[in-house]
Amino acid sequence: MSNKPRILFAFSQRVRDGYLLDHTMERLEDLATWDWFACEGGGIYDNSQNAEDAAALKERLPDFDGLLICHGAPLVDASVLEGADKLRIIGELEGDRFNSRIDVEAAWARDIQVVDTTNGSSYPVSEWAMAMILVACRNGVTQFDRMRAGKPRDNELYPFPGTLVGKKVGLIGCGHMGRRLMKYLRPFEVDIYVHDPYLPRELPEALGFTLTSLDNIMSGCEVVVCVAPLTPGTRGMIGERELNLLQPNSVFVNVSRGPIVDSDALVARLKKGDISAGLEVFDPDPPPPGHEVLTLPNVFMTPHSSSGRVCHGEFFELMVDEMERFFAGHETWFDITPNSVANRKGT
Repeated sequence: MSNKPRILFAFSQRVRDGYLLDHTMERLEDLATWDWFACEGGGIYDNSQNAEDAAALKERLPDFDGLLICHGAPLVDASVLEGADKLRIIGELEGDRFNSRIDVEAAWARDIQVVDTTNGSSYPVSEWAMAMILVACRNGVTQFDRMRAGKPRDNELYPFPGTLVGKKVGLIGCGHMGRRLMKYLRPFEVDIYVHDPYLPRELPEALGFTLTSLDNIMSGCEVVVCVAPLTPGTRGMIGERELNLLQPNSVFVNVSRGPIVDSDALVARLKKGDISAGLEVFDPDPPPPGHEVLTLPNVFMTPHSSSGRVCHGEFFELMVDEMERFFAGHETWFDITPNSVANRKGT
């Protein structure tokens, strides 16, 4: 009999087909044996409500050392975990950062570690954020539209900050996406300011940025980038007052979630014509055909597509990294912590 740990997958057929790339499965099989519990239901933000699946998962768990879940899984709560005495770790592949399918307190009560590799999507999104910053700094959409229409260059028509080098860049949120974006920003010799109430206080010194208030970000930075998660505490966080703090010739980029920003207030601010924007998300998302935001000449806008399938394999790659660390007795990187739970609840 193999002495390898046993890992159970609990997710939908779509996840199995789209996320479990062959080369990563080979790595996992060097580490552990595995089985799959097929289940359907729920979405990115929520768990399946299928009570039969929950009962069947409970019956399977006592034989496994690890559980990996994703779309389709029922809520892994105290009742599901009852009897799972061997289980030592639960991993969520993709749950929009906050493990909606895991009762983390119930897991902690049984001394089960919980990790989440949803940050796999943060890497391609942060790349696109960097691209949007550069395009918006030159108000590239106006330049392109004028060129396509055969019109001469007119730098005065819609002011923009121009080069990024030496600017003050403000990040609203500093999770995995924000920290990766910092790496891309460093060659431009920018000064980085961050608003994120959930950061450890030693992080600004370690990474070289200034931790500050949202008002200071909005009023004092030439480039403002929203990379915060959508939570009860961030929904509607950037409204008319905050947007009107933006200085003329500044750039506003949102690659996180549309409802964090008051869309009507954003359109009104953009219509003043003295700032440019890069928007990967909006509210509603996507904006309906004919929405005013789609007609504004100082907005570079793309559908919410900067991650998508490109990161599905990355979720599982990061999770296998975590399983390798955990079962080798090393510290894992992507733990859900009490601070993570507070962030999720907006408390």
